[in-house]
Amino acid sequence: MDSAPTDHVTHDVVPELHSSRGDSAAFVAAGELLKALAAPIRAHLVSLLDEHGPLCVHELVESLNVAQPLVSQHLRILRAAGVVVGDRHGREVRYRLADEHIAHIVADAVLHSQEDRR
Repeated sequence: MDSAPTDHVTHDVVPELHSSRGDSAAFVAAGELLKALAAPIRAHLVSLLDEHGPLCVHELVESLNVAQPLVSQHLRILRAAGVVVGDRHGREVRYRLADEHIAHIVADAVLHSQEDRR
């Protein structure tokens, strides 16, 4: 029996890599957070709340120059994602950031986008 030459390929064993930043559940949660921040108006809302502190819907509407229902819809998404918290004061609700980490994410993204333009 004449056998054809065979090529023997050896595969190095690649070590399993893990992120020190979290497990897969943490990355799913991070993806959901980034999805909530992905709309430009929501990033702008976060920036306004970071720079000016707690604000009412009417103040945000005036700052963004968009319709009140649109601002309310985006605030609902941010609230559901744990990005903002609404505190009732009489008939008004003042919105604030849930924590400062959120502001850093948006600020870094805005700064990065401005670097790309240069």
